[in-house]
Amino acid sequence: MTSLVYINGEANRPMPLLDPTGEIDSDRPAPVPRVPGTPKAQRRDLARWKAITARDTSQDGKFVYGVRSTGIFCRPSCPSRKPRQDGVVFFSETGMALRAGFRPCLRCRPLQRDAHSELVERLCRHIASHVEEPESLEALGSREGLSPFHLQRVFKRITGLTPREYGDACRVARLKARLQAGQSVTEALYGAGYGSSSRLYERSSSRLGMTPATYGRRGLGACINYEVADCCLGKVLVAATASGLCSLQFGDSERCLVASLKGEYAAAKLLRNPKALAPCLQQIQAYLTGSRRNVDLPLDIRATAFQWRVWNHLKAIPEGAVQTYSEVAEALSRPRAARAVARACASNQVAVAIPCHRVIRADGGLGGYRWGLSRKERLLDSERARTSGKSA
Repeated sequence: MTSLVYINGEANRPMPLLDPTGEIDSDRPAPVPRVPGTPKAQRRDLARWKAITARDTSQDGKFVYGVRSTGIFCRPSCPSRKPRQDGVVFFSETGMALRAGFRPCLRCRPLQRDAHSELVERLCRHIASHVEEPESLEALGSREGLSPFHLQRVFKRITGLTPREYGDACRVARLKARLQAGQSVTEALYGAGYGSSSRLYERSSSRLGMTPATYGRRGLGACINYEVADCCLGKVLVAATASGLCSLQFGDSERCLVASLKGEYAAAKLLRNPKALAPCLQQIQAYLTGSRRNVDLPLDIRATAFQWRVWNHLKAIPEGAVQTYSEVAEALSRPRAARAVARACASNQVAVAIPCHRVIRADGGLGGYRWGLSRKERLLDSERARTSGKSA
C-alpha cells in the first residue's frame, strides 16, 4: 500500500505544490515528512479510495478529495475522470481543502449545501484569481449585491474563513510553490501577490515557521537550539529558533525526544545549548511547579489559518478551566467543526505554551493528548488545585 503522510493530524497523501490560480509544479513534490499510518488510518484511506472508484453517493458529505494534478477538490461521487490513487489527497471537510489551496470542482460542486454555496464558490474562484489585487469586503459585496457584513457571514459559515483569510491562504500556497520551484524571494513574493517585502516578512513566521528564504531551502541553514531537562512530568525538550519556540515536548526518554526533533527538522542545524534555553526552561519549570499561571514565550511554529484560530482561543482559556471540543468550535462560529478542533489540538507542537490540555470531550472524558493522557490529567489536576486554593 502507498505510504501515508499526516496533514493537520489526519492521514493523507502528500500535499501538492499549488498555485491557487492553477499553476502547479508537478515535478517538485512538496516536502512532507512521511510517517507510517496506523492500521485504522490505512483502512479508512482505502475505504475512501474505493468510494471514489465506485462514485458512491452515500459518501458525499463525509469527505472530499483533492487532485494534485489539477488543484481541484471533488465529492466522492464526482463523474469526472478517475484520478490516479497516488495523486489524491483526502480531506474530512471542504474548508480544509480550501485552506490547502484547492478549488471546488465545477461538475460535482462540493460546496453546494445550501442556497449560498454557489455564491461562495464564485467568490473563492474570484479571490484565488485576484491575489495580486485583493478586493475589499465592500467591493466583493458590490459584485454580488450584498452588504459586506452579510457576505462575510455567509462566506465564513460555509468555509470557516473570512474572505481575507482565504486570500491569505491562496497567497501562501502560491508563495510556497514559487519558492520551492527555485525562484528568488523577491520574484516569489511579488509573483504570489504580496505588495511589499515587509508585508510578507511580518507574516512569514506564523505561516511558514521560518523566513521565506529558509523555507525555499526547505529549512537548510536554519539553526535550532535545544535542551532536554527533567521535570515533574518526566523529560521535557525545548527547542527554539532565533524567532521563538518551535518545539516543547514531554516524554520518558531523552533519546526518543531528540530523535523526534531531528526527524521534524532534518535539514536544520541542531545545537544543544543549555545556556541559551535556560530562561525558557526556567519559565516552563515555574509553570509546572505552580509558581506561574501560564507559559508566555514567543513562538515560531507552522500552522494553517484555522489552527491559529483554535490555538489563540486555547490561550484565552483561564488556568483551571476547561472547554469541550464542541464549545471551542462554537466559539469559533464553526459548530460542526469539533473534530477539526481536535485535530488542531493534536497538531500542537508546543505543549503548555498552547494549552491544548484544557480541551476535553463533551462527556467529561479527557479525549486525546499527544504526550499521554496521564500527563494531561496531572496538568489539569494541578491547575484546578492551584485555582481552588487561591479562591479559598
